[in-house]
Amino acid sequence: MPSYARKHQLQQSLVYHAFSRSSGRKVIFQEANDFNHFKSLLCEYGNRFGSKIYHWVIMPNHYHLVVEFGNPELISKFMAGLHRAYSHYYQKEYETVGFLWQGRFKLQPIQKELYLKNCGRYVERNPVRAGIVAVANEYAHSSARFYCLGKPDGITQTSPDFAEFGKCLVGRQAAYKEFLKAFDSKEEAYFSAMEIPCGDRDFLRKLIKTGAHYFPRRQGRKAAIFVS
Repeated sequence: MPSYARKHQLQQSLVYHAFSRSSGRKVIFQEANDFNHFKSLLCEYGNRFGSKIYHWVIMPNHYHLVVEFGNPELISKFMAGLHRAYSHYYQKEYETVGFLWQGRFKLQPIQKELYLKNCGRYVERNPVRAGIVAVANEYAHSSARFYCLGKPDGITQTSPDFAEFGKCLVGRQAAYKEFLKAFDSKEEAYFSAMEIPCGDRDFLRKLIKTGAHYFPRRQGRKAAIFVS
């Protein structure tokens, strides 16, 4: 039977920028153990669902991922399982009840060839924008240290764009540090408006909206229509 990748039109072009925030913007990552437990869940669920997490950050009340799936429709199960598992941990640890997460998580389709590294920069710059650190690789809970310092974290899969930063690892790391410092407000707007997919016209044509999220249309299905 043909694989899912051969059944849809996007093949290896699609990655997702995934985002979720706590209910009421409550701080849900308080102690080192909280961050570490969520990291272990990212590793566990990433392996379970065959995902590639290229960039990520965990902030005190939200998180971002840039993630690729062989079968994009699995991402909803991945996110739901991740949320349930962390909710169970948090409620047991802090003796709380009720909803931990604010409504439905958000998924922004990203065209890998055009926007992957820029979306990764947006994600890893979250702690800088929040005033927590001066430079992204000072923050302990993101993929920035993987790329800038070569620190393995058990989560990050090397982005296919990383090779473009230089011929040797040390050169790539230095160039990536500089890349994280260079950004503009237009780029920030692309990835903060998560209801809008990022890609060229051909990429957008091959998406179809199902419920609140966009998925690659199967071959033979009518294309989604986007109005600019």
